[in-house]
Amino acid sequence: MQVLDQTQVERLEAEAVNSAKTRQPLYAARKKIFPKRASGRFRQFKWLVMAVTLGIYYLTPWLRWDRGPFAPHQAVLLDLANRRFYFFFIEIWPQEFYYVAGLLMMAGIGLFLITSTVGRAWCGYTCPQTVWVDLFLVVERAIEGDRNARMKLDAGPWTMRKLGLRASKHAIWLVIAAATGGAWIFYFADAPTLIGDVANGVAAPVAYATIAVLTATTYTLGGLMREQVCTYMCPWPRIQAAMLDENSLTVTYNDWRGEPRSRHTKKALAAGQPIGDCVDCNACVAVCPMGIDIRDGQQLECITCALCIDACDGVMDKLGRERGLISYATLSDYNANMAVATADGSCAVDPTLVPNADGGFSGGLTHFHLRKIFRLRTFIYLGAWSAVGLALIVSLLTRERLELNVLHDRNPQFVTLSDGSIRNGYTVKLLNMIPEPRAIVVTLQGLPGAEMNAVGIELPPARSFDTLAEPDRLKVLKVFVRQPADQIKGVAQSFKFRIEDKSGLESADYTATFNAPEPAR
Repeated sequence: MQVLDQTQVERLEAEAVNSAKTRQPLYAARKKIFPKRASGRFRQFKWLVMAVTLGIYYLTPWLRWDRGPFAPHQAVLLDLANRRFYFFFIEIWPQEFYYVAGLLMMAGIGLFLITSTVGRAWCGYTCPQTVWVDLFLVVERAIEGDRNARMKLDAGPWTMRKLGLRASKHAIWLVIAAATGGAWIFYFADAPTLIGDVANGVAAPVAYATIAVLTATTYTLGGLMREQVCTYMCPWPRIQAAMLDENSLTVTYNDWRGEPRSRHTKKALAAGQPIGDCVDCNACVAVCPMGIDIRDGQQLECITCALCIDACDGVMDKLGRERGLISYATLSDYNANMAVATADGSCAVDPTLVPNADGGFSGGLTHFHLRKIFRLRTFIYLGAWSAVGLALIVSLLTRERLELNVLHDRNPQFVTLSDGSIRNGYTVKLLNMIPEPRAIVVTLQGLPGAEMNAVGIELPPARSFDTLAEPDRLKVLKVFVRQPADQIKGVAQSFKFRIEDKSGLESADYTATFNAPEPAR
């Protein structure tokens, strides 16, 4: 490393692994990346996001929610055995899967909204691949040291020390990966019970298989492949370009103030050469987890994690220059500032056109303002996202938790009894969708003179009868409806089955058909 012009800024021997100037072949062997530890406001924000997201993932299955004695007490549970999805006070049945579809729609529209406004913020901060790679890098740095130490260790011969460090690192990675797979299965069964079953070796084989698969994928993708997942496996870098426009925020190298670069500022100034603020220290390259050089412009590999901003701001602080040589900026602002720095395109970037007499920046420069991201596209995405969310909320608040379905017997469709009356058979299904028992009244509406009785309910035929619906269960009844011959009005008469909660909270109707023989001619 060499010191630049008696400042305390060091030049790092860092080279982009896939420079925009010399793109690597698609099937080139991977070049290892050794990201340097970064510090700054974006790094602190990433620490916060990592803590929150990992906390949510690992701790959510252990949250409790009291639903009474007839339902599980796990706050978030995908109960596949009973075909239920519990999310705190919300319970979703299989036929209500459209709620999940709605959430997926909101997630997709939300991703479009975020990308169109602040670029690949999802990729840089909250994507599981980014979060787990960050976590694995924390372990790697703690054991093997920062960038230079890791590079030296990687290039050195295999010694007992190197073997011990590598074994320790990979062992901890495997523990994290196993914890990741283990946490996932707790979303599908009662977590305290399942962890005991897993520890005692009596859990279902699918639980161990799931842990094994997720352990292998987390270890491989987060520890070994890292940036290759984002570059080669993830489709989002190819899609995101369609989401961006000239007012989208992206991490940008502002070459209108950084060029021409110079490693020897004093010598260049003494020679009367124009110089920009970039001292070519490569700090931005050294901290990049994707191994790219942001000074090459927008690239598919950039996940906009903004660590290069922190690195560059640190260098600018040491040099006593204004921060923001690398910053979040929009293309429209960048183009406007380039026009100032190039005299409306009449010359190459001239750093003397940017500063004013006080050493600050020219008043003609354009700076980002929050209102710029609120444009038509933003409101369209926000409106669509809000509309789906509002529809889901309204549906949740107004949905019925008592349902009725009736199936007419196919063979025979009717039976003539000894007294001449006609009897039809029906399978009546009562669905109680709350976790508590309900007293239900089943009533006939229409069909004059008709009476009914249910198999298993020892009551005389009548127009209605009472039954008990178990909590969170489907109750199936075999019901026979009989109508006297003198009351029959045709070969097919419509009538209704009605069920009603005795508490009077909910009811449901189903229109059925009563079949009879054709009258003799």
